[in-house]
Amino acid sequence: MASAVQLLLLRLPLAAVFPPKPATTKTLAVAGMSKAEAAAAGNAAKPDPEMGVAGEKEVVAEKAPARRKVAAEEEDPRLRWAFVRKVYCILALQFAVTAAIAVVAWAVRPIPRFFAAGSLASWLVYLAILLCPFIVLWPMLKYREKHPVNLLLLGLFTLCESLTIAVCSSTFLGKVVLQAAILTAVAVIGLTIFTFWAAHRGHDFTFMYPFLAASLLVLLAYLIIQICFPLGRAGMTIYGCLATVLFSAFIVFDTNQLIKRHTYNEYVIAAISLYLDVINLFMAQLSFSI
Repeated sequence: MASAVQLLLLRLPLAAVFPPKPATTKTLAVAGMSKAEAAAAGNAAKPDPEMGVAGEKEVVAEKAPARRKVAAEEEDPRLRWAFVRKVYCILALQFAVTAAIAVVAWAVRPIPRFFAAGSLASWLVYLAILLCPFIVLWPMLKYREKHPVNLLLLGLFTLCESLTIAVCSSTFLGKVVLQAAILTAVAVIGLTIFTFWAAHRGHDFTFMYPFLAASLLVLLAYLIIQICFPLGRAGMTIYGCLATVLFSAFIVFDTNQLIKRHTYNEYVIAAISLYLDVINLFMAQLSFSI
């Protein structure tokens, strides 16, 4: 329960501090849309400053060359896909580190026995493990575009969060953890393929942001209530269902941000957002076995 609260609290600053940016012709073009379609979609995604109060558009001849210049400054799709590949390579390394640490923690049986003992030392160590990601998160967000500090902090954050996942998963049977990992992988691959297909068709999922942010707060409040007034297995099953739906939607939303809206310097934010989405989805699958 504490690890689930920690993961939600880690995801909250990313949703609050980095709201979605308006789409542009440059970022929409890489989704497989033509120049004309990208320009039309970009204009539809932001308010038109030339619309009058009565809704009548004033044609200003002086702005026509500027419009043509913006439409011509199309982003090279190869640059965007290189950015996408970079983010997914970082994610692959993050998940490889997390999986390796989790396997070691599960295989070395004294580790789960130490935390299951419930001694003062085990509680202090567990509390330190829960707090470490928060200590690293804020400097990582502050220096998110400063290379190579951002990658070093991202690696340190991944290590800290991997310890949390390792301690939590080590208390479950191996087949339960494997089943949760397979279900999570299938869901992530399916949602990613769907989002890329939808982006290619010109769909945008930025409208989901207010609902996702509000749902995240509601789920966090629900978990806090569960800590104070636990409902047992039924309460965790409800959490698992809600978290599965919420973070499946977050994966679609953040993948959409990756394809269309993140700048090239925001690979750390893109990677950590998707990483936390997948880890939360994995924890939701584990909650069904509590």
